[in-house]
Amino acid sequence: MISEEVLIPTDGPELVGDLAVPDAAGAVVLFAHGSGSSRMSPRNRAVAATLQQAGLATLLMDLLSEQEEQVDAVTAQHRFDIALLSVRLAAAIDWLGRDPRTAGLAVHLFGASTGAAAALTAAAQRPERVRSVVSRGGRPDLADDALGRVRAPVLLIVGGRDYDVLQMNRTAATQLRAPHEVHVVPTATHLFEEPGTLEEVADVACRWFLQGSGKQGSGEHPEQ
Repeated sequence: MISEEVLIPTDGPELVGDLAVPDAAGAVVLFAHGSGSSRMSPRNRAVAATLQQAGLATLLMDLLSEQEEQVDAVTAQHRFDIALLSVRLAAAIDWLGRDPRTAGLAVHLFGASTGAAAALTAAAQRPERVRSVVSRGGRPDLADDALGRVRAPVLLIVGGRDYDVLQMNRTAATQLRAPHEVHVVPTATHLFEEPGTLEEVADVACRWFLQGSGKQGSGEHPEQ
């Protein structure tokens, strides 16, 4: 398996990412972390490990430069800038299409918290490249009118005890025109810290991506 740190060019700063490509990978999952987090998020890395074991490549990247992160830690001015974050995800999608290690792979997106809004917006910006999207405890409502322009199948995973976010996801789902599903993990709160909850997230996300890559079952996602 290829596993190395990469630099991803954007219209602004170069961003750091961790790329892992298992042998014979058929797809790559690009991760978008939530507010105040980074590519080192232990929850996203745990999900990424499950995906890698299933033969999916992963790219976990920082959405802000080191300088921007320092500013954001004080002002929080970037973490909710969905337009900025989605443009950087789109740049990463383009980079995946150019890099010889991933150029032939289908692209899927996994977004957590506010990163889910950025992932959905990037999916709307790159409809020909993004095969599916998974949101974990996400804020799809922050994607605004991009929701109606997403063409890739969307899986919204929410904790059953994350009451406000669950309602936000159910409302956002009504605005999606693409095939979609809301998967509720009954005992989970927002960070999926309860025993077994993050493992469920990883398992259902993995199945969604494999179906979207045509590697499991019929390759079809649920209709609306």
